[in-house]
Amino acid sequence: MSQTWGDFQAVVQLSAGLNVAILSFVDISLPAIKERRRIFSKAQQELAMYRTAPAKLINAQQLEHDCQVEEMNEKLYLLWQESSSFSNEEDTLIHYTGILGFIGAAISLFLLWYSAEYYDATITVTGQVIIALSFCSLVGAFIINFMTAAQASTFTKKCNHIRQEMQQTLGGTTKSAATSSNPTPQPLQNANIKTTETVPK
Repeated sequence: MSQTWGDFQAVVQLSAGLNVAILSFVDISLPAIKERRRIFSKAQQELAMYRTAPAKLINAQQLEHDCQVEEMNEKLYLLWQESSSFSNEEDTLIHYTGILGFIGAAISLFLLWYSAEYYDATITVTGQVIIALSFCSLVGAFIINFMTAAQASTFTKKCNHIRQEMQQTLGGTTKSAATSSNPTPQPLQNANIKTTETVPK
């Protein structure tokens, strides 16, 4: 028994509904992208704060502090350089998601109209292939957003690792400088105080 377009109408309806809602796939990658940008910005602010050395540092400590700041700055710059190309592609990938959603929705809505118009007509192999292709936009959009989110999360973890290293290295220098500038007061030793008593006459 040959199959008709009516037999595949439910599949076409599913494809149309999913393709119309394809823009919701952006929610997979958008939070990770925003978090990556927020962490990078925060790391730059923290480095700028550490760059200003405490005033009480002596020359040797000042030199060591400056070297540590430059080392952290170099690591942060290399990570930023590594992620710069990816950062430029983030908006493009989100744009591609919208394009895939539009194309998939257009094909699915056309197939939905065609299946209603030719409900009892026999569906050909070409028609079945076109219905299968209408789901490809969903797969493509999902892969794009999943890979974008995974890559953004990787850069976020690397940046957080540099921030922890800054806190351990530069934060320790700041605390030691603050301790040396405010030494702990030593307890007063008991002094032997001689008192002169006046004997009443």
